[in-house]
Amino acid sequence: MTASITLPTGYQHPAVPALLGYLRDVTAELGIGLESCTLDHDSPISAYVALDTRLPHYPDRDVALLWDEERGWSAAIETHSGEDLIVLRYLGGSTIAPSPRRVARFVTALHEDDHTIGRPDPVVLRTAGTADELAALLRHPAAAR
Repeated sequence: MTASITLPTGYQHPAVPALLGYLRDVTAELGIGLESCTLDHDSPISAYVALDTRLPHYPDRDVALLWDEERGWSAAIETHSGEDLIVLRYLGGSTIAPSPRRVARFVTALHEDDHTIGRPDPVVLRTAGTADELAALLRHPAAAR
């Protein structure tokens, strides 16, 4: 089930409160708000964060950050035809919940075409686990590196 953050969703994945707290911190670091986010409560739980900027190599395409409980963060551009997003880079690292500052540095690197942060290929950082395990990871984001 995909739902806007500000609308009641009926069923709520047990880790959603922790994810909302983490997304609130990340979007604040990016200078945007939760109104830019949507959640998908299906497994693996995931989030979409619309950015209000464009990338130099894709000036006519909307940019978004994607997050899921197995791969963590990635950056994607929208297609013109409504097809799936085109993922450009994955943040990678050692956790699905890096510090908000690290996520912001990833976004800055995308805008500067800096390929030293992130990677072009997907990496599975963890297997979707229990809601309690996921909530614990989201409540304690890793320190900036």
